[in-house]
Amino acid sequence: MPVFFHATTADHQDVTVQANVTYRFTDPVTASQRLDFAVDPHDGATSTSGRDQVTTIVGQLAQSRAAVVLATMSLDESMTAGVPRVRTLLTDVLPADPRLTATGLTVIGVQVLAVRPEKDVERALQTPAREHVQAEADRATYERRALAVERERAIAENELASKIELATRRERLVAQEGANARREAEEQAAAALVETRSDAERSRLTSEAQAESVRTVGEAEAAAERVRMEVYREAGQGTLVALALRDAARSLPDVEHLTVTPDLLTGALGSLVAATRPAGEA
Repeated sequence: MPVFFHATTADHQDVTVQANVTYRFTDPVTASQRLDFAVDPHDGATSTSGRDQVTTIVGQLAQSRAAVVLATMSLDESMTAGVPRVRTLLTDVLPADPRLTATGLTVIGVQVLAVRPEKDVERALQTPAREHVQAEADRATYERRALAVERERAIAENELASKIELATRRERLVAQEGANARREAEEQAAAALVETRSDAERSRLTSEAQAESVRTVGEAEAAAERVRMEVYREAGQGTLVALALRDAARSLPDVEHLTVTPDLLTGALGSLVAATRPAGEA
């Protein structure tokens, strides 16, 4: 049998108690005498008044007993500890209640399902819990967002560190390439200097050799010229004239006709005779 009733707590708050009571007719004769379970002899219809009377009796007993307990409890206590305390009380009191025994009834079980305040109060009481749950949900959301931001920051830092590392390596590579290019240029310059010095040394040696050759040739030509001058100096005038004519004849054009005058012939013959005459003769 479901039982619903109201009670007032110590802080003057109305609460509703929901319970289930299991009972048995242990004395059917007494129950039939005290309760209305009439049966119509014509059609067999039974009256429901007896069941309604049982509901009223049990409900009033449960309410009276539970109201005493809840009146000593605050609303918060009734919400937290009301169900077990009311169940214990009704389980202990109802089976031994003399009114139920005199009616032929015995309560064999009590289950208290809920002790609830009014809806407005219940919503008000639920608000802190809901706010707490919402706050926890928000905190979890914020923590998740913070964790995501932290991870994004870590990823960004890793990317930045990677870029810095790449930039550093690139700087080292550029510096190394510059050093290699500078070293290569220095080596090329040194090689060019050595080659230039070698060319200059070769040119100097060539020039010295050419100068020595020219000097040798010049000295030889000068010596030959001195010998030639000695010969010319010892030779007679006719010989010199003959040599001069020979040398001049080499550069003269071809002569087809030559006119010799007596004066020229006389002088030439005189010179020839003078050249061929022994020394000391007139």
